Amino acid sequence: MRTLFADARRRARKLNDVLKAPDLMHLTASVSPSTATCRFCRGALHSMVDLGMSPLCESFLAADQINGMEPFYPLHVLICDDCLLVQIEEYVRPAEIFTEYAYFSAYSSAWLKHASNYVDAMTDRLALGPSSRVVELASNDGYLLQYFVAKGIPALGIDPAANVAKAAEARGVETLVAFFDRDTARRLREDRGGADLILGNNVLAQVPDINSFVGGIAILLKAQGVATIEFPHLMKLMQENQFDTIYHEHFSYFSALTAQRIFAAHGLRLFDVEELWTHGGSLRLFLAHEDDTSHPTLPSVGALLAREKAAGLDGLPAYGAFAEQVRETKRRILEFLIGAKRDGKSVVGYGAPGKGNTLLNYCGVRTDFIDYTVDRNPYKHGRYLPGTHIPIFPPERIHETKPDYLFILPWNLKDEIIQQMAEIREWGGKFVVPIPVPTVYP
Repeated sequence: MRTLFADARRRARKLNDVLKAPDLMHLTASVSPSTATCRFCRGALHSMVDLGMSPLCESFLAADQINGMEPFYPLHVLICDDCLLVQIEEYVRPAEIFTEYAYFSAYSSAWLKHASNYVDAMTDRLALGPSSRVVELASNDGYLLQYFVAKGIPALGIDPAANVAKAAEARGVETLVAFFDRDTARRLREDRGGADLILGNNVLAQVPDINSFVGGIAILLKAQGVATIEFPHLMKLMQENQFDTIYHEHFSYFSALTAQRIFAAHGLRLFDVEELWTHGGSLRLFLAHEDDTSHPTLPSVGALLAREKAAGLDGLPAYGAFAEQVRETKRRILEFLIGAKRDGKSVVGYGAPGKGNTLLNYCGVRTDFIDYTVDRNPYKHGRYLPGTHIPIFPPERIHETKPDYLFILPWNLKDEIIQQMAEIREWGGKFVVPIPVPTVYP
């Protein structure tokens, strides 16, 4: 590891000289280098995009809290000169974010189907059975492991949020309330042995100490075990202006190139990759120990890495234009909302996802533009969105008020939502999807 960090520092010094070139000035001219260092390789960081000040995206407010002080933190995205890991600084400890969490995966039918399909595929691919052991990192409310349990495959969930862990236990999913790191992995390995399959869906981004997390996977994984890690694909985020997937709960944002480098530093080899529809475009990485010959590296890995290099993700210049893309998307969202209000139209939201709170706070959208939002999760009913204080109601509210526009905040689930809410067309209602640019669906 010392050699890796020494090499990183040498390359960072070289890149600092390169950054003086004219075609890179737009990346660094307006913002001086950060005093922080990369959470993976300790390289130097520079500004990529600044989304201003924003509250924690899952910190929903009760009615008696909306007149109190609300903490806002910088949502400033940085990029490492050396390993190109895109990241934000850790302003709030994970325990303050995840100990009680408002996100429950099981309220999305599409996400449940995604989980069920994964369990079927992995059971067949790895020949899992009653003697196997599956561990999920950030297992949430047991939405996925319940399908392994139904097949009689021993499964353990690990999640720091006691409230969602309770929901998982109700589904028959054993859940350890803890943060996963090297220490947790060692204790589990000593007490229960290694895992045949370790999975982590949309958790890698939520880990500030990424070296301890990935090192823990290497410790807990059996010699011929497989780990699968899913995360939103940075290339998609940049190409499709998915800036709202940036929030304080997500400390890092990954390309396959950078993720491969992080896992390799901890002795884990990327041997296969799948591209998924989830979260606007995600990757599922398949990992094995570097000396495990039972899982040969497949052509999918080289093909994806080549595409990322062709898109410029192996160098700094490609990252420099993203900030202006984000600013233009903000302008277009506001142009639509201003036009709708001037025409006397009513606009309400659908969903209360974390990404929606980033979008609304960055754009400065409050109840002057969106009357309220709805969500299927009862935990959020009667509460208010952080920062904007837009009230949250059950979906039935839409039928009572019959709005002109339904502004879909979880745009990654737009097909599911448009199908669920198709009856708004009966009164002439239309759907609005804000990302990559605001689009109206009649």
